[in-house]
Amino acid sequence: MGTVSNFEDLEIWKSARGICNDIFKIRQNSDLKSDYKLYDQMNGSSGSVMDNIAEGFERNGNREFIQFLAIAKASCGETRSQLHRALDRNYLPKEEFDLLYTKLILLSKQISSFINYLQKSELKGTKFKG
Repeated sequence: MGTVSNFEDLEIWKSARGICNDIFKIRQNSDLKSDYKLYDQMNGSSGSVMDNIAEGFERNGNREFIQFLAIAKASCGETRSQLHRALDRNYLPKEEFDLLYTKLILLSKQISSFINYLQKSELKGTKFKG
């Protein structure tokens, strides 16, 4: 891959966006739409993953980007915890839970790998090679 000039080009951001949309689909297709508090938390934490990746990218430097990626990774864990609550309340079938859980675990690992890459990288500006 060459130079990444927009956060929208980052695979981790694309994955986070997909997960955010998956959460919205669960809401649309289940009684989660009537559990406003839980949906609001799930929407917020899943949105926080993609938003922190974007904000960190736009901050102009590795150090701040790494800090925002750490927040994104934490929000990924928060979303996973909330997903368990949604399963426990029968808002989604176990198969759908398993698929989304796997996506969240993978994204968390990808964010960790990207943090490790940036920590070792010589690149310090807003255009990152990946």
